[in-house]
Amino acid sequence: MVSASPLSPLSQPVILGLDPGRQKCGLAIMGVDRILRYQEVVPVEEVVTKIETLRQQFPISTIVLGDQTSSKQWQHTLSQLLDPPRIMLVDERYTSLEARDRYWQMYPPAGLTQLIPPSLRTIPRPIDDIVAILLIERYLNRLTEP
Repeated sequence: MVSASPLSPLSQPVILGLDPGRQKCGLAIMGVDRILRYQEVVPVEEVVTKIETLRQQFPISTIVLGDQTSSKQWQHTLSQLLDPPRIMLVDERYTSLEARDRYWQMYPPAGLTQLIPPSLRTIPRPIDDIVAILLIERYLNRLTEP
């Protein structure tokens, strides 16, 4: 889990990325400056509580939601939050494949693992939070494209 330093209050709104799943969801928080402030994989039944807690810690202005698995249900659930932030759907095709590559960029292999080709390495944890990061990046890219 990554989180912002308590000594550096955020002066700008941030974006929460949500990769919805059936059993677990990936959450990430990033500013428009593309600095990652938080990431975690959370069981589905804890997502709303976790988002409410995060909203107390971070000035979340937008929730970016993957548009595939159960996104309509999550869109409805998130719209029921007290003072709900704007909810934006983002194409999440191929994000799981991209997240595998990003995992090894963020957490380079050590020891003998680095000798194994990336396509044969086993990722030791769920990467739904990394998918949430990619969703935010796709949203920000969409905002800055001509």
